Amino acid sequence: MSIQRTFSIIKPDATRRNITGAINAKIEASGLRIVAQKRILMSEKQAKDFYAIHAERPFYSDLVSFMTSGPVIVQVLEGENAVLLYREIMGATNPSEAAEGTIRKEYAESIEANSVHGSDSYENAVAEIAHFFIDSEIVS
Repeated sequence: MSIQRTFSIIKPDATRRNITGAINAKIEASGLRIVAQKRILMSEKQAKDFYAIHAERPFYSDLVSFMTSGPVIVQVLEGENAVLLYREIMGATNPSEAAEGTIRKEYAESIEANSVHGSDSYENAVAEIAHFFIDSEIVS
Protein backbone atom coordinates (compact mmCIF):
# COMPACT_ATOMS: atom_id res chain seq x y z
CA MET A 1 0.00 0.00 0.00
CA SER A 2 1.14 3.50 -0.71
CA ILE A 3 0.36 6.95 0.58
CA GLN A 4 -0.97 9.04 -2.27
CA ARG A 5 -3.06 12.10 -2.95
CA THR A 6 -6.32 12.50 -4.78
CA PHE A 7 -8.48 15.44 -5.75
CA SER A 8 -12.03 16.14 -4.59
CA ILE A 9 -14.68 18.72 -5.35
CA ILE A 10 -17.70 19.22 -3.14
CA LYS A 11 -20.14 20.46 -5.76
CA PRO A 12 -22.61 23.40 -5.76
CA ASP A 13 -25.60 21.25 -4.80
CA ALA A 14 -23.85 20.26 -1.57
CA THR A 15 -22.53 23.72 -0.69
CA ARG A 16 -26.01 25.16 -1.32
CA ARG A 17 -27.46 22.71 1.22
CA ASN A 18 -24.66 23.43 3.72
CA ILE A 19 -23.57 19.78 3.99
CA THR A 20 -19.84 20.26 3.37
CA GLY A 21 -19.07 19.46 7.02
CA ALA A 22 -21.01 16.20 6.83
CA ILE A 23 -19.17 15.21 3.65
CA ASN A 24 -15.80 16.14 5.18
CA ALA A 25 -16.66 14.04 8.24
CA LYS A 26 -17.24 10.99 6.01
CA ILE A 27 -13.94 11.65 4.23
CA GLU A 28 -12.02 11.90 7.48
CA ALA A 29 -13.80 8.93 9.06
CA SER A 30 -12.55 6.81 6.16
CA GLY A 31 -8.95 7.53 7.14
CA LEU A 32 -8.23 10.13 4.46
CA ARG A 33 -6.68 13.42 5.56
CA ILE A 34 -7.73 16.74 4.01
CA VAL A 35 -4.34 18.36 3.31
CA ALA A 36 -5.63 21.31 1.26
CA GLN A 37 -9.06 22.87 0.94
CA LYS A 38 -10.56 26.07 -0.36
CA ARG A 39 -13.98 27.42 -1.21
CA ILE A 40 -14.11 28.98 -4.65
CA LEU A 41 -16.59 30.14 -7.24
CA MET A 42 -15.35 28.28 -10.29
CA SER A 43 -15.08 30.54 -13.34
CA GLU A 44 -16.48 29.42 -16.67
CA LYS A 45 -12.92 29.12 -18.00
CA GLN A 46 -11.82 26.97 -15.04
CA ALA A 47 -14.84 24.69 -15.50
CA LYS A 48 -14.38 24.41 -19.26
CA ASP A 49 -10.67 23.66 -18.88
CA PHE A 50 -11.23 21.19 -16.05
CA TYR A 51 -13.94 19.28 -17.91
CA ALA A 52 -12.36 19.63 -21.39
CA ILE A 53 -12.27 15.84 -21.71
CA HIS A 54 -16.09 15.98 -21.96
CA ALA A 55 -16.24 18.90 -24.44
CA GLU A 56 -17.77 16.79 -27.23
CA ARG A 57 -20.36 15.14 -25.02
CA PRO A 58 -23.96 16.37 -24.99
CA PHE A 59 -23.94 17.18 -21.26
CA TYR A 60 -20.80 19.38 -21.35
CA SER A 61 -22.58 22.78 -21.40
CA ASP A 62 -24.94 21.75 -18.62
CA LEU A 63 -21.99 20.45 -16.57
CA VAL A 64 -20.09 23.73 -16.95
CA SER A 65 -23.22 25.71 -16.04
CA PHE A 66 -23.84 23.54 -12.98
CA MET A 67 -20.24 23.72 -11.73
CA THR A 68 -20.27 27.53 -12.01
CA SER A 69 -23.73 27.95 -10.45
CA GLY A 70 -22.44 28.35 -6.90
CA PRO A 71 -19.45 27.86 -4.64
CA VAL A 72 -17.52 24.59 -4.61
CA ILE A 73 -14.96 23.20 -2.19
CA VAL A 74 -11.80 21.97 -3.93
CA GLN A 75 -9.68 19.61 -1.85
CA VAL A 76 -6.56 17.50 -1.81
CA LEU A 77 -7.00 14.27 0.13
CA GLU A 78 -4.11 12.11 1.31
CA GLY A 79 -3.93 8.55 2.54
CA GLU A 80 -3.21 4.95 1.67
CA ASN A 81 -4.46 4.26 -1.85
CA ALA A 82 -6.33 7.57 -1.71
CA VAL A 83 -7.68 7.49 -5.27
CA LEU A 84 -9.36 4.10 -4.91
CA LEU A 85 -10.48 4.72 -1.33
CA TYR A 86 -12.14 8.02 -2.19
CA ARG A 87 -13.88 6.46 -5.21
CA GLU A 88 -15.34 3.86 -2.82
CA ILE A 89 -16.42 6.51 -0.30
CA MET A 90 -18.10 8.59 -3.03
CA GLY A 91 -20.15 5.71 -4.43
CA ALA A 92 -21.48 5.23 -7.94
CA THR A 93 -22.07 8.32 -10.11
CA ASN A 94 -25.77 7.47 -10.20
CA PRO A 95 -26.91 7.75 -6.57
CA SER A 96 -29.63 5.13 -7.10
CA GLU A 97 -26.82 2.64 -7.83
CA ALA A 98 -24.53 3.82 -5.03
CA ALA A 99 -23.85 1.56 -2.04
CA GLU A 100 -25.41 2.34 1.33
CA GLY A 101 -23.27 4.64 3.44
CA THR A 102 -21.54 6.34 0.51
CA ILE A 103 -21.57 10.10 0.01
CA ARG A 104 -23.65 9.95 -3.14
CA LYS A 105 -26.20 7.52 -1.67
CA GLU A 106 -26.69 9.77 1.34
CA TYR A 107 -26.39 13.25 -0.16
CA ALA A 108 -26.77 13.32 -3.96
CA GLU A 109 -29.90 14.90 -5.39
CA SER A 110 -29.55 13.30 -8.84
CA ILE A 111 -27.03 11.82 -11.25
CA GLU A 112 -26.14 15.39 -12.29
CA ALA A 113 -26.20 16.95 -8.81
CA ASN A 114 -24.31 14.13 -7.13
CA SER A 115 -22.54 16.27 -4.51
CA VAL A 116 -18.89 15.26 -5.14
CA HIS A 117 -16.22 14.70 -7.75
CA GLY A 118 -13.14 12.56 -7.26
CA SER A 119 -10.18 11.72 -9.46
CA ASP A 120 -10.52 8.43 -11.34
CA SER A 121 -6.78 7.64 -11.52
CA TYR A 122 -3.53 8.67 -9.88
CA GLU A 123 -2.42 10.41 -13.08
CA ASN A 124 -5.64 12.42 -13.25
CA ALA A 125 -5.36 13.26 -9.55
CA VAL A 126 -1.94 14.83 -10.14
CA ALA A 127 -3.30 16.92 -13.04
CA GLU A 128 -6.51 17.89 -11.24
CA ILE A 129 -4.66 18.95 -8.09
CA ALA A 130 -2.34 21.14 -10.18
CA HIS A 131 -5.38 22.75 -11.82
CA PHE A 132 -6.46 24.33 -8.51
CA PHE A 133 -3.51 24.24 -6.07
CA ILE A 134 0.12 25.23 -5.91
CA ASP A 135 2.50 23.08 -3.86
CA SER A 136 2.73 25.55 -0.97
CA GLU A 137 -1.04 25.31 -0.39
CA ILE A 138 -0.82 21.56 0.33
CA VAL A 139 0.21 20.80 3.89
CA SER A 140 0.52 17.17 4.99
